[in-house]
Amino acid sequence: MIDARERHRKWMQNEEYRAAYEALAPEFELARALIGARSYAGLTQAEMAERMDTTQSAIARLEGGRSNPSIKTLHKVAQATGTRLKLSFMPDAEKIPNQSPDVS
Repeated sequence: MIDARERHRKWMQNEEYRAAYEALAPEFELARALIGARSYAGLTQAEMAERMDTTQSAIARLEGGRSNPSIKTLHKVAQATGTRLKLSFMPDAEKIPNQSPDVS
């Protein structure tokens, strides 16, 4: 049986798949950050939903990358998880080769 990581590695050799996967990178990064904040706080999705006055399914949509949360929602996540929201813009090394790595 081939595991998901091995299948992904194989598919990444396909140019169309790789482009589609890379286009979703920001959504994956946000989902990882949301899940990480909740895990840091030791909360279930239901517990986080209660703290944010929303539903568990709304938290699942946030963490699944199936929504585009507002800054207000991200602040609620931070408050619910005892974390601090930090946004930054990172230069694209391929487009701006002589810039420092963080411009926040």
